Amino acid sequence: MRAPANIISFTTAAVLKVQPVTRQWLGVWREKAQRIPDAELRRQALASLESKRFHCEGGALYSLLADSRYQEAVKFIVAYQTISDYLDNLCDRSTSQDPDDFRALHESMRQALSPEAPLSDYYRFRREKDDGGYLAALVRTCREVLSSLEGYRQARDTLLGLADLYVDLQVYKHVRKDERVPRLQAWFARHENTLPPMSWYEFAACTGSTLGIFCIISQLFNPGTPLSLVQKIRNAYFPWVQGLHILLDYLIDQEEDRAGNDLNFCFYYESRLQMSERLEHFYRQSLLSVEGLPHERYHRLIIRGLLAIYLADPKVAGQKDVNLVSQKLLRLGGRMSYFFYLHCRMYRSLAG
Repeated sequence: MRAPANIISFTTAAVLKVQPVTRQWLGVWREKAQRIPDAELRRQALASLESKRFHCEGGALYSLLADSRYQEAVKFIVAYQTISDYLDNLCDRSTSQDPDDFRALHESMRQALSPEAPLSDYYRFRREKDDGGYLAALVRTCREVLSSLEGYRQARDTLLGLADLYVDLQVYKHVRKDERVPRLQAWFARHENTLPPMSWYEFAACTGSTLGIFCIISQLFNPGTPLSLVQKIRNAYFPWVQGLHILLDYLIDQEEDRAGNDLNFCFYYESRLQMSERLEHFYRQSLLSVEGLPHERYHRLIIRGLLAIYLADPKVAGQKDVNLVSQKLLRLGGRMSYFFYLHCRMYRSLAG
């Protein structure tokens, strides 16, 4: 198995191999979303595919770890990330603030990782119910891919552990505004002794990424992947790489979250300086955490690419504090991050 180890081979594989398959699957799910009977569910499904497609495009880069089976890995990643983005839209712009509703919706993320589990009625606590089988189809697609992986059973509990943390976050951050922070802080208190020093809002950010799941699944396409390697990947990606990923996401979304009165974990830093220092810390720790993994150079490329994907977003330029933090982070990432940054800017302009 040869994952790309330098910036040229990585970029070439991303453009010529991964992105065409990713766009193909995004098109499949867009067609299915257009046929959702309920107007509100259809609107949120289509909006998530349009506004968050770069989540699938970025996540699909992990398929390169699957070598010749990268297309199957892309199929899983796009379906699983589409579930995540669709449910995030449903909860963010929800007609409900019921934690039971949010947990029921997110049962789909656990069941997508559990090929033998019966499917639930995900919409049982909400008014909008008829999605024409859209969410169940996404779940079944994930399960079909996992059923073909010889080593999946031994990795299942590790993957479900990451999914459970993700689901807990989605429930706690979408309840009534006056309940959100107390619930999140109590949740952090239950996990604090298992974590390196960090704040409750940084822990929450670390749980909000699907990258660890994508990395492990893609690795499992290689026969003979031992459970010890699955655990090493999990410990490398959670908390540091996943935390960096989501903190960057919140960094660039501050203006729109402030306008929408939405929860943003970057709001809880005491100053721009503290925020900048902690993001730099997460970046450095991310690079350290992947030391010793197979294809270490590939993982380092991914980490530097994270800086570029988010900091190349047009939202950065209009936010003075964010722009200043972004410039510092890009300098920290060096020439490789800047190369990715220019590539992302060009890709966004061509993609529209």
